[in-house]
Amino acid sequence: MPWASWGLAHVRKQKDVPKVGAGSSRDLSSNFHHFFSSSLASPRLFFLIMPPSTYTRAAKVVCGVGAVAIGIYLGYENRHRTTLRASWTTNFKPSVEWDWNWDRREPSSLVKPPKTEDEKDSNEYNVKLEGVKSKANRHLIFIRHGQYDMSPKSDEGRKLTGLGKEQATFTGKRLQELSKELGDFDLIMQSTMTRAMETAQIISGFLPKVPLQSCALLREGAPIPPEPPIGHWRPEPSQFYEDGARIEAAFRKYVHRADAEQAVDSYEVFVCHANVIRYFVCRALQFPPEAWLRISLNHGSITWLTVRPNGRVVLKALGDSGHIPVDKLTTS
Repeated sequence: MPWASWGLAHVRKQKDVPKVGAGSSRDLSSNFHHFFSSSLASPRLFFLIMPPSTYTRAAKVVCGVGAVAIGIYLGYENRHRTTLRASWTTNFKPSVEWDWNWDRREPSSLVKPPKTEDEKDSNEYNVKLEGVKSKANRHLIFIRHGQYDMSPKSDEGRKLTGLGKEQATFTGKRLQELSKELGDFDLIMQSTMTRAMETAQIISGFLPKVPLQSCALLREGAPIPPEPPIGHWRPEPSQFYEDGARIEAAFRKYVHRADAEQAVDSYEVFVCHANVIRYFVCRALQFPPEAWLRISLNHGSITWLTVRPNGRVVLKALGDSGHIPVDKLTTS
C-alpha cells in the first residue's frame, strides 16, 4: 500500500475521529490533536495528505497554538528568571579614572616637552624628567585626639578627659612599638587646638627624639557639605566656605608624593581631628570628598596613608584602634 494511502486509511479507521475535511476550526483542532497523539503512540503514522485548503487552515491552527504556547513559556521564564546584577568584568571601565597629576607633581607636568624630536633635545628632556621624579615613599600617619570635655564653649576649656588621656597613652605605646620596626619617625605635626596638643604631648613622651611642630591648618572644621547630610549637624554655608578652604590647603600642603631630593622613605605623624582625617582620606583616594561623613573614627585611632613615588596612594589603615581596650573605645 502506498504510504499516503496508508496514512489516510489509518486515520479513517479511528472510529472516534471524524473524517478529515472541511469543518470548524474546533473540529480541525480536535482531529489534529487526536492524530498527533496517535502518531506518538504509533511511529508508523507520520504522513498525511490533505486538500490544499484544509492544509492551509490546519497550518494556521497549528501556528496559532504554537505561538500561544511559546508566549506562555516565555512569560513563565521571565517571571522565574533571576535578574542579572552588575558584576566586575575584565572589560570594566571605571566611572572616574585615576588622576596621576592629582598633587601637581607628575614629572611630565613639571618639565617642558622637547622643542624638536632631535635626539639631543630628547636626551635633555629625559635627564630633566629624571631629575624631578620622586624616589621614596611618604607614610602619613594620622591620629585622632583622645576623648575631651565638650561642655566648655571655648577651645581652651575643652581638655582631654581621664579616658582621653588613657587613649592617647595607648596610641603613644603603639607608635613606639611601630618605631622599633620602622625606625624613628621624622616628625609629629599637631593641630593647634587644645585636645590635639594634649594628645600630641602624651604621644611625644613615647617618641622623645621626634621633633614636635604645630600647624593651625589642621584645626577641626567643616570641610565640605556631606552627602547624605546629617540632621543634627548643619553648619552655616559660611563655615564650610571658610573651613573648607583651610582644610583643603592643609591637604595640599601635607598630602603629596615625596620631593625628588628625598632619598629614603619618610614617616610623619599628624595629631588632629576626625573631620580633617576623613576628608584627607577621601581626597587622597580620589573618592567623592562629600562622602567624608560616612566614615567613623574612634578617639586615638590610627589612619595610615602611603603616597608612592609614582603618585599612587595606598590606605594601609583606617581608624585602627586595636591597640585600645574595647571598654575604652569612644567616638564622642
